[in-house]
Amino acid sequence: MDSENERSEGLVVGVDSGGSGLRIALAEAAGGAVLDTAVSRVPVRTGPGGISAGHFLEQVLPAVGALREPYGPRPVLAVAVGAAGMATLGEELRAELPGAFAEAQGVRRLALAADAVTAYAGALGQRPGAVVAGGTGMIALGTDLASWRRADGWGHLLGDCGGGAWIGRAGLEAAMRAYDGRRGGSAPLLVRAEKLFGPAAGLPGALYPRTDRPAVLASFAPEVGRCAAEDPVAADILARAAVHIAEAAAAACPGGPGSVVALTGGLFKLGDPLLDPLRTALGELVPHARTVAPAGDPLAGAVALATALAGGTLRLPEDPALLRLFGGGAA
Repeated sequence: MDSENERSEGLVVGVDSGGSGLRIALAEAAGGAVLDTAVSRVPVRTGPGGISAGHFLEQVLPAVGALREPYGPRPVLAVAVGAAGMATLGEELRAELPGAFAEAQGVRRLALAADAVTAYAGALGQRPGAVVAGGTGMIALGTDLASWRRADGWGHLLGDCGGGAWIGRAGLEAAMRAYDGRRGGSAPLLVRAEKLFGPAAGLPGALYPRTDRPAVLASFAPEVGRCAAEDPVAADILARAAVHIAEAAAAACPGGPGSVVALTGGLFKLGDPLLDPLRTALGELVPHARTVAPAGDPLAGAVALATALAGGTLRLPEDPALLRLFGGGAA
């Protein structure tokens, strides 16, 4: 824990690394007020050792240096990095980043977290509950502040049930059923699929060779949402997605009173066609938890982790894959 005088002069850095690039924030160590941010649209590469520490540092260290420049000799007391793939591909980052930040920026405390953890910290802070992060995929992460509980997030072939790719695939299946004349088909979804992707008969050849299949499938999810008001097949897809999402929230959320659930991510921009059945499903499957709006995004969560680490007030639990601390522990 840094002294009160150190925190009043010190800075912290939060980093959010994902599939679309990097976001970096410089903030006050006392209070966490963000002073400036930087963005890189270049995603960090992965290689044989997982997420490339070298490519990460090539982007982050110069950006942090530029952000710090207007603030003179004020020290960086802590850094928190949230990265997609940290749980399974973060070994190289965990091996190299502590020494690199200490050498380049004099940082004494570092938190390396899965992006689901920074999403949690941004949405709920340091209270017990669960966060459902929905986009192309879907994962729920919860904690009772003693340990983490994860549900789904297993990718579009094995899980991510109720996520954007799941909804899009179900919508395209309904379109193909309508094309064939099979039960369960949706003529409105067939029209939208052909408008977006071309003739239905050519869809397998257009989709299967793609390396970005989850994103392509997820691109059809908004079409399912637009059809839901007048198409019972589309409405049923979203109702089934809502149950899957609520099941993940129930598996991740700790029991007992006082828990909260937050929904974060682009999936929920589908709006009421998804949110209405989801509210019902959450009420049935997680009746003890109150649903709340997320307070902030994963970058805000990274800043919150760094601020708590600098002040010795971090209460979120360490975990070998989800949250690793270097140079300083939780409160």
